[in-house]
Amino acid sequence: MGSKKISLPAKLINGGIAGLVGVSCVFPIDLAKTRLQNQQGQGVYTGMRDCLVKTLRSEGFFGVYRGAAVNLTLVTPEKAIKLAANDFFRQLLSQDGKELTLVREMLAGCGAGTCQVVVTSPMEMLKIQLQDAGRLAIHQQKALGPDGPVAPFAQPPQDRPYTTGPASAFKRPSATVIARDLLKTQGLAGLYKGLGVTLLRDVPFSVIYFPLFANINKLGQRNSEEKAPFFHSFVSGCVAGSVAAVAVTPLDVLKTRIQTLKKGLGEDTYNGIIDCARKIWTHEGPAAFMKGAGCRALVIAPLFGIAQGVYFIGIGEYILGYFQ
Repeated sequence: MGSKKISLPAKLINGGIAGLVGVSCVFPIDLAKTRLQNQQGQGVYTGMRDCLVKTLRSEGFFGVYRGAAVNLTLVTPEKAIKLAANDFFRQLLSQDGKELTLVREMLAGCGAGTCQVVVTSPMEMLKIQLQDAGRLAIHQQKALGPDGPVAPFAQPPQDRPYTTGPASAFKRPSATVIARDLLKTQGLAGLYKGLGVTLLRDVPFSVIYFPLFANINKLGQRNSEEKAPFFHSFVSGCVAGSVAAVAVTPLDVLKTRIQTLKKGLGEDTYNGIIDCARKIWTHEGPAAFMKGAGCRALVIAPLFGIAQGVYFIGIGEYILGYFQ
């Protein structure tokens, strides 16, 4: 990227477009990842394929896109902030156009990961509730039996908000209802539940991803002033994204469990990061920390491949240039 001055509006547009395209392509796999990570003991699903097949059968085509509206709405500012912040910090840490050292690249990634959680934390909070609702319904029906007293999507008591009580009675939630109840009962802090563990996941991810991507992508550049070809940027984003995604999967499992508000019958509840890690280790074993690792790699690889491809093509620059 050389010493070319960053156009912040263009980077924001690039990040937003990339996020929308990427999420639209991989969201069903992300839903499977959430449901697999939330399973405790004898789960409803045996793997990603089984999860997607059962979801399609029980909830229809749109079931695998449950929560996508939240993601598509907020992924634009999230990806825009992440990619633009990394560029900003890289430029800030550069010295007279010289290439950044690995340490400085990692610091830039750290800054990007820290900035994005302002959007990521509430987005994930709402998305997880929507994605996991179907699993909870099946779990409840399985636990109570076909003649159990509770219908899988029964209307909860009017005096019980979505955020309280066991998952013994609930309907398919909406993001608006969840957000309203969280703000009403817990204030803004409710939407940012799990902020600490989100930082613990996203900062290491960015520290790994951005330097790795930059160095792989550099192999496709003839000189520092030229952009790498689209396909090389895409592959670089896929490789760096999958490596970083698998590396931080244990933290993603912790984040998913902590941010999930409703639990099935007999499922553990958690009081913080340490309590969550201890209970998972004790009740499910160390392998549980890698639940959904394959799904996560399949989500992040194309997501960031597409993001970096669009980003380096410079669609934002083209759009701004067209209107000038």
